[in-house]
Amino acid sequence: MALSLGWHIILACFGVAFPAIIFVMHLRGIRRDDPVALELARRWAKVSAVLFAIGAVSGTVLSFEMGLLWPGLMGTYGDVLGLPFAFEGLAFFVEAIFLGIYLYGWGRMPPRQHVLMVLPMAVTGIIGAYCVVAVNAWMNVPTGFRLVDGEVTDVQPWTVLFNQHAFLQFAHMWVGAYMVVGFSIAGVYAVGMLRGRRDAHHRLGFIVPFVFASVAALTQPFVGHVLGFGLDERQPAKLAAFELAETTESPSPLRLGGVLVDGEVRGSIDIPVLGSLIAMNSPTAPVPGLDTIPEDERPPVNLTHLAFQTMVGIGTLLAAGVAWFWFQRRRGRDLLERRWFLRAAVAAGPLAAIALESGWVATEVGRQPWIVHGVMRTPEAVGDYTSALWWLLGISTVIYTAMTVGAVVVLRSMARRWRAGETDLPSPYAPPVEELQR
Repeated sequence: MALSLGWHIILACFGVAFPAIIFVMHLRGIRRDDPVALELARRWAKVSAVLFAIGAVSGTVLSFEMGLLWPGLMGTYGDVLGLPFAFEGLAFFVEAIFLGIYLYGWGRMPPRQHVLMVLPMAVTGIIGAYCVVAVNAWMNVPTGFRLVDGEVTDVQPWTVLFNQHAFLQFAHMWVGAYMVVGFSIAGVYAVGMLRGRRDAHHRLGFIVPFVFASVAALTQPFVGHVLGFGLDERQPAKLAAFELAETTESPSPLRLGGVLVDGEVRGSIDIPVLGSLIAMNSPTAPVPGLDTIPEDERPPVNLTHLAFQTMVGIGTLLAAGVAWFWFQRRRGRDLLERRWFLRAAVAAGPLAAIALESGWVATEVGRQPWIVHGVMRTPEAVGDYTSALWWLLGISTVIYTAMTVGAVVVLRSMARRWRAGETDLPSPYAPPVEELQR
């Protein structure tokens, strides 16, 4: 499940953020009669179609894994989680319909009507992502049902879908998606500029997604901080692991790095008071320590702590980087002329993806040993598998490896043919026409 989710989440980011970026580029092309912007929007639409197709495969695998790997969870709480998953499926199909209309509408629809076909794609991408995140938020803060003698009763599906924690958790994921997609697309054009292609096509292809990524990177620290409000009450063990707080201290230090070995913190850099200030919004309030948590309810502390700090560290670095870029741009200095900046821009996409993955590791591992916090432990939810589980993992690994290779081959083929001057690629996976004629 970790392999499947970790792979699929990157594609999900493109489903959430890419349509809005395409819309802005297409709208710019129409309003300014800009052929460069229109060509970029057209190419990005075809890239999004490739990613959407691959994401459909990985999403289908995930839907089967929910039932196969977690029969205890779905068997017990299927009625509770049915509505969000149903809406996610509907959103997926609506997004697919409008993606098809948009792709085949080029040159066939009036431009101002055609560009509007992107908006349903953007909206349904957001709805689908929200529904999935709402399920995860429910797993962190379960609500909308009662347990009577071990049976789930009084299910309130709308309460589950709109639980109080879902909106902030979705906002954190939504902004993170724009960071991943914006930095990744900008990085592609940064590579082109490093190779000497410094034309209007590459500069515009860089700057539009970089604007989206910049806004997201500067917003994300605030969203993440607000999301953490009340974590000491909802999931104190997770907060203790985040902060590597082996004991309750007042005021609590901020621990950078370090690991917990035999109940003792080693290798950390402690900054006094800052832990209480950031985690508890108070200079004196203590961060609950692991000493207040029963041993059988503690998560894997080191993995949770290091994943959380990786997310925060990369996010802070990216926010500082974009702030510096726009500050220099305001002073009339174009960092796109500096090779060191372009190299940093290329690295920003993978770094944003690592931060996203680390954040999900932190929130999921930090909830352990619960799959539904305080209600169902993970061993109660997982299926009873032996050697068959390793076969399933092996098959999944082969599938995802094949899809990764396929995506890279198709996208590189498309890019190579675009650079050669081909503007219309009806079959990006097919060989060039000249080869077919021979």
